Amino acid sequence: MIGFSSRCNSLFHSVGARNLATSTWIRCASSSSKPPTVKNWIDGRAVESKTKDWIELTNPATNEVIGLVPKSTQEEMNEAVESCKKAFRTWSKTTILQRQQIMFRYQDLIKKNMRRIAENISKEQGKTVADAEGSTLRGLQVVESCCSVTFLQTGDTMHSVAKDMDIHSYRVPLGVTAGIAPFNFPAMIPLWMFPVAAVCGNTMLMKPSEQDPGACMMLVELAKEAGLPDGVVNCIHGQNDAVTFICDHPDIRAISFVGSDTAGNYIYERGSKNGKRVQCNMGAKNHGVIMPDANKDQALNQLLGAAFGAAGQRCMALSTAIFVGKAREWIPDFVEKAKKLRVSAGHEPTADLGPVISKKAKERVLDLVESGVNEGAKLLLDGRNIKVPGYENGNFVGPTILHEVTPNMQCYKEEIFGPVLVSMAVDTLDDAIKVINDNPYGNGTAIFTTNGATARKFTQEIDVGQIGVNVPIPVPLPMFSFTGSRGSFRGDTNFYGRNGMNFYTQLKTVTSQWRQEDATPMDAQMSMPTM
Repeated sequence: MIGFSSRCNSLFHSVGARNLATSTWIRCASSSSKPPTVKNWIDGRAVESKTKDWIELTNPATNEVIGLVPKSTQEEMNEAVESCKKAFRTWSKTTILQRQQIMFRYQDLIKKNMRRIAENISKEQGKTVADAEGSTLRGLQVVESCCSVTFLQTGDTMHSVAKDMDIHSYRVPLGVTAGIAPFNFPAMIPLWMFPVAAVCGNTMLMKPSEQDPGACMMLVELAKEAGLPDGVVNCIHGQNDAVTFICDHPDIRAISFVGSDTAGNYIYERGSKNGKRVQCNMGAKNHGVIMPDANKDQALNQLLGAAFGAAGQRCMALSTAIFVGKAREWIPDFVEKAKKLRVSAGHEPTADLGPVISKKAKERVLDLVESGVNEGAKLLLDGRNIKVPGYENGNFVGPTILHEVTPNMQCYKEEIFGPVLVSMAVDTLDDAIKVINDNPYGNGTAIFTTNGATARKFTQEIDVGQIGVNVPIPVPLPMFSFTGSRGSFRGDTNFYGRNGMNFYTQLKTVTSQWRQEDATPMDAQMSMPTM
């Protein structure tokens, strides 16, 4: 989060008993000085970076520079890892009940500060405040699930596997871990990472996105207020150099990453080569299948929100619509609904969607739309030239619909990550299933139907990790795990839920024998123990 002394708005008011306008991890600036700087968070305190390289932090609705994010120096990054190592020695030995109590307090603090976190996200990332609150809630639910650690981390025991011999296995923490978060969910994704790692007894080095680090920094400060010891979570900032540092540092045992294919493949390959456990959630091309027997208004409204909500910057956005059979007749009605969506700055109460994150992101979206038109797609709704009164310099793209898109088009093959829906019409459900299964990604999909047999066929035959039946964005609640598959995920253990806790722990198995003869001397037994 970036604060501004006399210019601080209401979102920088108290965190619990504190005032965010004077939070120690930012340096507020007067109206005549340069923008404030974001600090590193090392050993439980904010540390001003000594770097000479800074990244401009901008408000996507205005492109005003609202802060400076450091490219943490090598010394600062090493100091953060050393802090994690030192904290692990004691934190890993705390009881599971102590860690659970901290999570109870932490989830309460997040609830109390949810609105302020959401307003910060809206300022730095651009999404509407309501959407930011919703995504923060989904992160909070993971923290609430961490409070179930006493159940989720139980081990296994087998009594009398041989004479006087028992076996029990239990999970132990890995050590220092690292999390690399994306720009599109600056609160939710960090909450998938460091609370789960910490409640299992690990420490974590976080690298939030340099494009909107504020929410993560707020959450780390709240964790300290909840009682998380100094050094259990540390934060550095930067871009490629920080990522490579995490992949290469010998004391980091595991890496969690959410973001693009390019970065995810690099992190997985480099981290794995260096002997680290790695989980990477990456790109997606999620399809929504609209059957002719679906509830028309419900299906179109849900598709509308899933395609254009958060300006399409969700890895689970329904960015592709497949209209089956006579459902293609509903396309004009869908276009009319999309025309009514209101585009504005995320903090404006009337906004349905805000800007995309940056000028570069907007240019990429526009280029992919243009490529679709050039390759023969029909542009049913063009939001490329939208002007938002009062925010003329913002990175806005209005809802855009490309129809008669084919799988060989660039706009279909790439994840657009903007408020653009590509659509197609097919004759049968089998045709729709083939389109989806031929796509390399497997993050999510949804079908809209009132026919149970149709839904069952779809869920059985589709090769996608997360499926919604009349649910447009089927992100599992944290009593389950996020199970994207194929090209959308690299690793073998998924995020949050029991799988998430398994990722941050390793099994230890103890085989013990206490003979009934107790201390009675016996001759050495040289053969393998038997029944």
